[in-house]
Amino acid sequence: MNTDFDTLYDRALGAYLGLAIGDALGATVEFMRPREIRAQYGEHRDIVGGGWLKLSRGQVTDDTTMSLALGEALLKIGGARLSGTAQAGEDDLADMTRTIADAFVVWLRGKPVDCGNTCRRGLQRYLADGSLCGTPNERDGGNGALMRNLPTVLALMHDDAALERLSLAQARITHHHPHSDAATAGLARLLARILTGASHDDCRNWVADWVREHPVFTFQPYPGHATAYVVDTVQTVLHHFITCPDFETALIATVNMGDDADTTGALVGMLAGALCGAHALPERWLGRLQRDVVLAITDQTSGLVAISRAGHELRQ
Repeated sequence: MNTDFDTLYDRALGAYLGLAIGDALGATVEFMRPREIRAQYGEHRDIVGGGWLKLSRGQVTDDTTMSLALGEALLKIGGARLSGTAQAGEDDLADMTRTIADAFVVWLRGKPVDCGNTCRRGLQRYLADGSLCGTPNERDGGNGALMRNLPTVLALMHDDAALERLSLAQARITHHHPHSDAATAGLARLLARILTGASHDDCRNWVADWVREHPVFTFQPYPGHATAYVVDTVQTVLHHFITCPDFETALIATVNMGDDADTTGALVGMLAGALCGAHALPERWLGRLQRDVVLAITDQTSGLVAISRAGHELRQ
């Protein structure tokens, strides 16, 4: 699909800001059950901070800050090398992956507000032995690799082979599990389709085909679990993205499921934000995000979309 730069940038910025909005909104009710949310809020609709992390209003969690760390690494690697990811030799891919792992270490040493156990364990392994991929592990079936992959899509949305290869490389730094791999690669492809012009109906049809290929993620009827297990996360995200008509409806419905609400909210915000574009994001939520996060996201989006555009033009 051909998309002019302004439209592409608006969708990309909508995805990234949508992720941060969903993160900040959902973090307030993370680890709560739906009945607890109803008892305390009726319906949780506002970015107010608090939650178990005692966040400031508009503060984001590791979903957004790990994404920003990954985005910084991709910009450091540069467009020329990223554009050759699909054909890169194993040594070059390892060198790019090491740049990403180093960025995650800097993030971890900066004492982020939160870090999942699997991410922490994977980064500690990397620091201990330099390995860029742990052995396959049943404990790695969480959503931590999926939640941070958005910058990879922005940089490589026009190259399916490169997108899958680098998505899995960054994922396996901390998570090496077949369901994590499938989810990270699958949602990357879905987001790339939205960015390059897919409609909501197109997404519905693509998701139906993808779920037939990966039946573990079947979400109709919706099982109703929104935990950090990557299968529960993907089922929750796809259910609300596919069945809700707009960004606000989808995001409110998602975070009011509680459990891992910052991550499910971030991922629904990413997909729905790409579909509506940054210009259509609710101002009452966008205006609550911390200013430094908005600026960092805006700067990264410009650089990553430029990389993707340049690589696409070279291949044509």
